[in-house]
Amino acid sequence: MKKWIYIVLPLCFLTATFTYAQEPKKPGHTNTNKFRQLDEEFSTPNLYRTASGSPGSAYYQQQADYKMDIILDDKNTKLSGYETITYTNNSPDELKYLWVQLDQNKRAKNSKTPLIESSGIDPYVLPESFVENYMKDPFDGGFNIEEVNDTKGSSLPYMINSTMMRVQLPKPLKPGEKFAFDIKWWYNINDHVPLRDRSGYEYFPKDGNKVYVIGQFYPRMAVYNDVEGWQNMQFFGNDEFALPFGNFEVNITVPADHI
Repeated sequence: MKKWIYIVLPLCFLTATFTYAQEPKKPGHTNTNKFRQLDEEFSTPNLYRTASGSPGSAYYQQQADYKMDIILDDKNTKLSGYETITYTNNSPDELKYLWVQLDQNKRAKNSKTPLIESSGIDPYVLPESFVENYMKDPFDGGFNIEEVNDTKGSSLPYMINSTMMRVQLPKPLKPGEKFAFDIKWWYNINDHVPLRDRSGYEYFPKDGNKVYVIGQFYPRMAVYNDVEGWQNMQFFGNDEFALPFGNFEVNITVPADHI
């Protein structure tokens, strides 16, 4: 026991010495990074934002209205949807494309989320456990986008980059104009118990049924604002995003015995 204390303490002292040996931050230092106003400082006051960051006289918010038909396939633990998004451009800018968030792609087979998650290291692993934990195919819970069309049924070009999808508009969307488009999609619902995910299903063997708690389940519009333009950052599961306000009309089809 004394040997372990003797070994650990010098390491602690070495760490502390290294930490305090770092050069202290110079007093009066200012951040001169040209992108600092995207993060730690308010933007320059203008008609959209005052010096305090509160809305100015020309402040605007975009609007996204949704009409959805959702089907829960309890047997195959699958969720399908067909949605129409009507996007209103209240900004003073012409928009050539729209960004849509695909939060469920956090659970796609090629998701980058596991790269930022710490799982720890087991002191030993049995061969059968190693195969079960590290050599099986990952769960495929990402969006399967089947169609992206305008309301006349014409296909719209789109590009998916992990949890974001960019939809190319047939012509620039001018200030005050609206654009409606349809997305047909489905994905496999995850069992939230093993990883303690906030969204998914839980199976109860005694009763032979599942309980679903599902969030962020549909392709949804990203925010466009006067500070950043499009807020098209990736979703890794440890953060949240603001969304544009809108109206929702949602029809949900579930098995007859569901509440």
